[in-house]
Amino acid sequence: METATVATLLLVGALLLFAEVFLPGMIAGSVGMVCIGVGVVLSFVYFGVSVGLAVSMGALVGLGIGTVLWFKYFPETRIAGKFISKGAIGGGGVTDDRQALIDRPGIAATDLRPSGTAKIDGKRVDVVSEGQMIEKDTPIKVVTVEGLRVVVRAAV
Repeated sequence: METATVATLLLVGALLLFAEVFLPGMIAGSVGMVCIGVGVVLSFVYFGVSVGLAVSMGALVGLGIGTVLWFKYFPETRIAGKFISKGAIGGGGVTDDRQALIDRPGIAATDLRPSGTAKIDGKRVDVVSEGQMIEKDTPIKVVTVEGLRVVVRAAV
């Protein structure tokens, strides 16, 4: 009877740890860890120190191997595809051609105080002047591109 109790607790604990993937909230995983812990303690109580140590080492090795296998193989399964996002944040496949704007002429579409909008190559672009105010409809030239910032100055 004692053997069945310990084995059942260890098996139920392992199954609850696996079920944690599908049941949110860490309740199933926590109960699973408690079941494994109680199974190990009961193996000490029912069978003595030598069997208890063997069961505890088996549980630790099993949890370690299970964790390694989980991280190695689970992300590639069909089930994981429903939980893991494959998309990237930010880019979304859109290319940034702002570097091509350097030295291009344009016209201030709004007053640049120091930021605003300019028309460069027929497209509206958010720009920043080098510091001075540039009035609307003033010819401008792109000086530099710093990340997403397009810096312009009045063309003379």
